[in-house]
Amino acid sequence: MNSSGPGSTSSLTPTQWLICTIAAIGFAFDIYELLMLPLIIRPALLELVGVAPGTPEFAMWVGRLFYIPAFAGGIFGLLGGYLTDRLGRRRVLTWSILVYAFSAFAAGFSTSIEMLLFFRCTTFIGVCVEFVAAVAWLAELFTEPRQREKVLGYTQAFSSVGGLLVAFANGLAVAYAAKLPAIGLPDWLNFFGGAIKDSHAAWRYTLMSGLIPAIPLIVIRPFLPESPAWQKKRQEGTLRRPSLGELFSPALARTTLVTTLIFACSYGAAFGAIQQIPQIVPGLPEVKQQVAGKPVPEQKKIEQAVASNVTKVQEIGGLVGRFALAVLAVRIVSRRSLLRVFQAPGLILMPIIFGYAAVTSLNLLYVGIFLAGFFTVAQFSFWGNYLPRVYPVHLRGTGESFAANIGGRMLGTSFAWVTSTIAVQSFVPGGTPQAKLAYTAAGVAFLVYAVGLIASRWLPEPKQEELPE
Repeated sequence: MNSSGPGSTSSLTPTQWLICTIAAIGFAFDIYELLMLPLIIRPALLELVGVAPGTPEFAMWVGRLFYIPAFAGGIFGLLGGYLTDRLGRRRVLTWSILVYAFSAFAAGFSTSIEMLLFFRCTTFIGVCVEFVAAVAWLAELFTEPRQREKVLGYTQAFSSVGGLLVAFANGLAVAYAAKLPAIGLPDWLNFFGGAIKDSHAAWRYTLMSGLIPAIPLIVIRPFLPESPAWQKKRQEGTLRRPSLGELFSPALARTTLVTTLIFACSYGAAFGAIQQIPQIVPGLPEVKQQVAGKPVPEQKKIEQAVASNVTKVQEIGGLVGRFALAVLAVRIVSRRSLLRVFQAPGLILMPIIFGYAAVTSLNLLYVGIFLAGFFTVAQFSFWGNYLPRVYPVHLRGTGESFAANIGGRMLGTSFAWVTSTIAVQSFVPGGTPQAKLAYTAAGVAFLVYAVGLIASRWLPEPKQEELPE
């Protein structure tokens, strides 16, 4: 990764490569942890609650498992952004990764739905904090504008690698769960009650694999530098105290409100539509044909395998979209124009993908979900590049956190609950629960894309390429 342009430096130093490596691992496992839920929620609810897909109780727990952790992540993530500005980028980044890694591992031992919900909350908290700390950290470590845009763009692209990894991990867990060591929990550690019914459940191994990012972090942590911009102000005594109220001052109110709204729309498309795919896949004609006449355990295994494959294709689309964003970020000057490159086509394609392909043909869905990932997931990388340029050092973590956690994690992910709640209503068309869910997802996707595209008109353009002090 070479930098170019005025004031640019040569190739990255070994320390800078180390920084990019740990950031890429962090971003990858952010999404790895979040995208576990769509893959494991169906078998987890069948085991822990015993409710069937398509029932109101199933929809209720789907909504809770998506939204309650997001709400917790949003609240504590906002606090994490404040602490990032108060305590430093590196320290908060390190602890946030450790929190979500060990929380995901503990969730694999869940003996009740309440235990799973608790550890999904702590996992979400770690993820929400990590994104904000990592973006502020990288932006301030790489001060040359073009180099900074590239580093932020390409390291964030590894988020989609994380999505691919969790899909592969889930596929491996489904294939080899019976051969892996049985999962058990000592009575003295079981604070939530209940028991592990299936000690070889694939969804448990998928959750436990979230421990992986803690391993390289523990080794690399001593070699990571603090943000020089933040550290300098801290040592000189000129670092101002962050304030939520300042985000709504005349100079920043428009920036805060518009970025929060559009961030919510970006996440709304992902959680209200794309993340519903594992629940939609079993209703496709090809999948029904594959499971016909087979025992229920075999049917579940086939459905999970197909859902995992579709998720892999979606994540490949997201990965390509993120790389496209990284390339375009240094070529398109206007941030509004850059965002609209992904918003406008998505507005047209998303209703077609979910309203037609997702209920008609598995092959069509593979093509459609690639495009859905491309245009939707790329927008997440946009925010990592954009937000550091509109907030000063003492507010960078707090401002990024408000948009990402209040907008994206709390408001945006709530569309998973919106979709699952509307889909069980009698007025929604479709002869099966899967079809009703697909049509609902199509409507939700169109709505959030339309609102995001309209709101982009008021998105402030950064005043300069350099980060504001």
